[in-house]
Parts: sequence; structure tokens; C-alpha cells
Amino acid sequence: MREPTPSPDSLKPQSKTVLCIDDSQGVLAYEKAFLESSGFNVLTAPSGRKGLELASIYSFDVVIVDYSMPEMNGHEVAIEMRQRRMLAPIIMLSAAIDVPEQALRCVDAFVPKDHLRSQLLPAIAQLEKCRPTARPSQI
Repeated sequence: MREPTPSPDSLKPQSKTVLCIDDSQGVLAYEKAFLESSGFNVLTAPSGRKGLELASIYSFDVVIVDYSMPEMNGHEVAIEMRQRRMLAPIIMLSAAIDVPEQALRCVDAFVPKDHLRSQLLPAIAQLEKCRPTARPSQI
């Protein structure tokens, strides 16, 4: 049985905890409000580095990362998480239509930002159903 994940926010007991990483404060605020209204605990990070820092401190059930970010993009974040053997499934978001196939292979699901409201919760639910017991060791 997992211990409850401590966080700076007061977490709802027995809720799934999600990490959202995006350089857009507006997108982060929307994701946080949307996911919390669906019963999730949500922590946010405004950069890939900050997201990796949070992921090294807290345990997450799902990580949602934007593909296009300065300094460290979503592909690089996903690679780093896999190399650190972080087990949470990763969902990549992007407004871009030309996300490289190599980046998509590093994550468990992809959701276009313009379909976030209709596709994010089903993607999370699908990952919960088919959560593998072992993760790739390195990408």
C-alpha cells in the first residue's frame, strides 16, 4: 500500500496525484483547475527542470508534460524521467501538429492541447487500465 504523498498543498486522501509541467502559466492553471474538479491532486511546474525536481521529491500517479518548452522540452523531460526510473506514466501535450515520432515513443500517451478537455481524462483512465509492471530502462 502506498503512503500518502505529502505536498505543499493539502491533498485529498486516496486521490490520484498528477504532476503538470508546462511553461505557460495559463495552461497550468487550466490543467490544475480541470483535474482538481475531476478529483485529482495536482502539483504544477513551470519548467522541465522544476518538474524533475518535484518528481524526485514526490510520487506521482501520472505526469503531464508539454512538448514545446524552452531550456528542456517535453521529450527531454520524458527521457530524464525514464533514466531516473520514475514509474509514473507520462502524457505529452502539444499545440504543435508536428511532434517528432521519437518524442512520442518516449511517452505513454499524447493529447493535443486543443482536445485537452475531451481527451485528457480518457487518456489517464486508459493508462490506469493498462499500466505495465515494468518501464523501459532507457530511451
